Amino acid sequence: MEKTVPAASELLKDQPKNWNRWGPEDEVGGLNFLTRQEVLRGVRAVTQGKVFTLQIQMGHPDGDPVWPGRKESQRANVVDEGLYLAGKGPQFPGGLHYADDVMFLYLQGSTQYDALGHVWCDGKLYNGYDAKTTMGGMSKASVLPLAERGIVGRGVLIDMARHRGKAVLDPGETFNHEDLLAAAAAQGVTIEKHDVLVVRTGWIGSFHHRDRTEFYRNFVEPGLTYSPALVEWFHAMEIPNLATDTIANEVTVDPISGVVLPLHVALMSNLGVTFTEICSLDALAADCAEDSQWSFLYAAAPLKVVGGSGAPVNPIAVK
Repeated sequence: MEKTVPAASELLKDQPKNWNRWGPEDEVGGLNFLTRQEVLRGVRAVTQGKVFTLQIQMGHPDGDPVWPGRKESQRANVVDEGLYLAGKGPQFPGGLHYADDVMFLYLQGSTQYDALGHVWCDGKLYNGYDAKTTMGGMSKASVLPLAERGIVGRGVLIDMARHRGKAVLDPGETFNHEDLLAAAAAQGVTIEKHDVLVVRTGWIGSFHHRDRTEFYRNFVEPGLTYSPALVEWFHAMEIPNLATDTIANEVTVDPISGVVLPLHVALMSNLGVTFTEICSLDALAADCAEDSQWSFLYAAAPLKVVGGSGAPVNPIAVK
């Protein structure tokens, strides 16, 4: 008999929400936890001056990892020396030449922030905004308020792949908050209230080293799985931001309920946890494993796209 998949709203009906916690006009959710004191706590995590950028390369010659159905970014020159050799380049007094190019991309086709209104159910976005406000561009809970505010605080890396003795977790391999805490204990770091939680699975780092058909087969990534206890933990810890090296930040299909991306609703839409997806974490993780410093200053600002459901970002970790 075929399994009946419940509606996401039914699955999550008794789960906590932060709607109206910061007032009826709030559009940044958990970022409200990142006060000036939290920024200074992040600054205090800097002890060595090491800098790591966490964005994947855009327009990679071997392709970019994207959600199935989205197209990879495409860059093209519109002005270069070839145009001048053809006698068609723009002319300026003094004879300078220049290069110019354009790029077509999905706003969520690179390392990126989701807008809090990116995903919803039952016609209501984060903070209770009407889903009709997404029509023609997001007038509520778009990525713009996140971009205008910026995200700065103490980040902590939890390396689930290294904790399990793997270069990369298997497709569909799961973990929960208790696994995160166990990995943190093994690393010798404590996940603290209001931390930006950065989780490495090895998944995106493996993209350019594996067959594309195998990478996208059935498209079930490794990642967090939904449970009421996990949601309660995120709620109690007041986590402002979840960042991972996967495309969806969670197992694509919940293995118990069959619901697709339930944490996008439970954490992002209901609690206002901002999601950073498709991060490049291998270099940071290798350095953390070498010097045993797993906390750092995390800073990020997605592009200021008016009405956007997401926007590219190049987060920075400073140790």
